[in-house]
Amino acid sequence: METRKVQRLGPSTLAMTLPAEWAKEQNVEKGDEVSLRMGGKGTLTVLPESANTEDVEATLQADNLDADALERAILAQYVLGRRVINITTKEGALDSDHINAVYRAETQLMGLGVIEETPENIAIRCSVDPEDFTLDNLLGRLENTGSTMRGEAVKALAHGNPDLAQRALNRERQANKIFVLLLRLIFTAYQNPNLARAVGLDSGFPLIGYRSVAKNLELIADNAEDIAEIAMDADEHTLDVDSSTMRRIREFTDQVDEITVMGVQAVVERDYALTIECRYLFRELKDREDDILADLPEMDNEQLLRVREVLVSLQETAQYAMRTAEIAANLALNEENEYVTIK
Repeated sequence: METRKVQRLGPSTLAMTLPAEWAKEQNVEKGDEVSLRMGGKGTLTVLPESANTEDVEATLQADNLDADALERAILAQYVLGRRVINITTKEGALDSDHINAVYRAETQLMGLGVIEETPENIAIRCSVDPEDFTLDNLLGRLENTGSTMRGEAVKALAHGNPDLAQRALNRERQANKIFVLLLRLIFTAYQNPNLARAVGLDSGFPLIGYRSVAKNLELIADNAEDIAEIAMDADEHTLDVDSSTMRRIREFTDQVDEITVMGVQAVVERDYALTIECRYLFRELKDREDDILADLPEMDNEQLLRVREVLVSLQETAQYAMRTAEIAANLALNEENEYVTIK
């Protein structure tokens, strides 16, 4: 860490010099303006003027990329906050696999659309403005989407309803769109601290925690998708269990719903008391999977495996929710409250 001595320039003015190496890298010269941002814990961030302008455009050379690699590269540029992404080739025209990859990526990403297309180049633009969303709101939407998928999937198993299972599967794309949008906002706020406030944060400190929470919620949606697929594949789209066992599975699902909601709420509200409640609830759920399996009557291996897969998905969902609550505890205890005093 480099230190600088503060100088007095006048009766009420203090000043310090900027490191020459930093000024050169940021193209800051005499007479230029810089932005100052005051954050928590007494921090002061100095930003060059370039930090206030978005890195808006990137160009991908498709010549040495296959279709899958190109699709992933588009997704990466979206996450990194590019406003316009050009896909081009140096020789000839883009082939059909590359063109199809562009349009597949477009359908997966929120706010992305083709704005120009020639045989040699396709330009896609993201219309999402960071100020249109807050991270807390998007976390809530992603949790709600996962909970809805899970509820539909388990209800499909209870009633042998493939339409409900398919509805849950159809929501997976929306969950993935919200997850990738969260990544975009997290990365852009990290790169440009001025955007942290725009997405609802007072500082950039919580961003790494939000990245982990977003991943937990994406995995929770994946678990709900797994249950929906079990419903689609099962004989008569249901489990071969009696009504009492099915009721216990649905009660298990209700408790899992409670802990996933509570975990996200604890993150958003920085509420340590809620994280304690999550931990108590998780302890109650810890042995639920084994208890239900132990009480099952004799059944063939295939049917038993389906029941176990559903219970494992529910148990994993509770574990991901508990991880979210642990992140919430770290965020909550980084601020003074009834539990901690920081000097």
